[in-house]
Amino acid sequence: MAPLQTQSLVVTVLSLLLGLMAGVVLHRSHFCTMGALSDLVIMGATHRLRQWGLAVAVAILGVGAMSGLGWISPMNTVYAADRLPWLSFGLGGMLFGVGMVLASGCASKALVRLGAGNLKSLVVLMVMGISALATMRGLPAVWRVQYLDPVAWSLPHGAFAGQSLSSWMGWGLPVSWAVAAGLVGLALAGWVFKEHSFRQARGFSGGLGVGAILVGVWWVSGVVGFVPEHPDTLEAVFLGTASGRMEGMSFTAPVAMWWDAFMYFSDGSKRVSTGMVLALGVLLGAFASAKLDGSFRWEGFSRTDDLARHLLGGALMGVGGVMAMGCTIGQGLSGLSTLSWGSQVAVGGIVLGAWLALKWQLYRAERLA
Repeated sequence: MAPLQTQSLVVTVLSLLLGLMAGVVLHRSHFCTMGALSDLVIMGATHRLRQWGLAVAVAILGVGAMSGLGWISPMNTVYAADRLPWLSFGLGGMLFGVGMVLASGCASKALVRLGAGNLKSLVVLMVMGISALATMRGLPAVWRVQYLDPVAWSLPHGAFAGQSLSSWMGWGLPVSWAVAAGLVGLALAGWVFKEHSFRQARGFSGGLGVGAILVGVWWVSGVVGFVPEHPDTLEAVFLGTASGRMEGMSFTAPVAMWWDAFMYFSDGSKRVSTGMVLALGVLLGAFASAKLDGSFRWEGFSRTDDLARHLLGGALMGVGGVMAMGCTIGQGLSGLSTLSWGSQVAVGGIVLGAWLALKWQLYRAERLA
């Protein structure tokens, strides 16, 4: 086997292992962005929100450390740009936030639930994937490219907080990224562990686990999968990625790519990316975890209105995830770990959309009571 093929195989195997670990951790810890926001809005509880914040803090510190050491550079990620399409990111985030509330969870949660036998999540993933494909390549893509993406802010100091700090302080980029990550990551970790009940609970292991896996994905993509000079093109490449750039964990586009490959794989142009492998790993990891702890059970729709709500939620997540260039994992964890300004806009939209949908559900429940 050629060295490049061996390296590509190693990337695929490691990605699958990380996906399996993520599936187990997500299933056992009940890690869920929508659940965290729901707990906060409905009950005022912050335990799962702190769990989510801990995952972000660990990922930020890990990416900052690797950037400071020169192992990776966020400039090689899909988040690097000199303009921020705020309308597409913000509106897409809102649509995704509303969708994940209607669909009872985001893309990662749907994969975990499907692994545990929930066939509602299969419907959500199917509709989300088709809607995402349409927003990437179909009629909605034309509207997005013509009317939404052009509305953007220029980023004279760069797409990342580390670049801005470098410009303001005159420091080198590796140092600036490490300092910015340290300040933000430690501040966030301080807020997470400020709550005494959270420190006493064992649940924070989920946040640590998810954060560590995110760092591992960046390392596999940016270090193990990096080829300084491809023998055919003589250009630097990152093996296994759909974009040709270093990629973190994300699920909206990879799920869409699985449906695309399922329908059109024989045309010879389809390749299984590491993002697709990670999504498959999460599904299989959750299945194994559910089987081992005895929680696996088949579940489906029993009411038409529940089906309609999940169909709409899946469609909104597919459209919104592509518009925002990521989901609660792709922008909410992977994007934030690079301290991308665009990710902050997208996550703000997701939180706002979820908050509005949860408030609407509360209002509706009170009226029907």
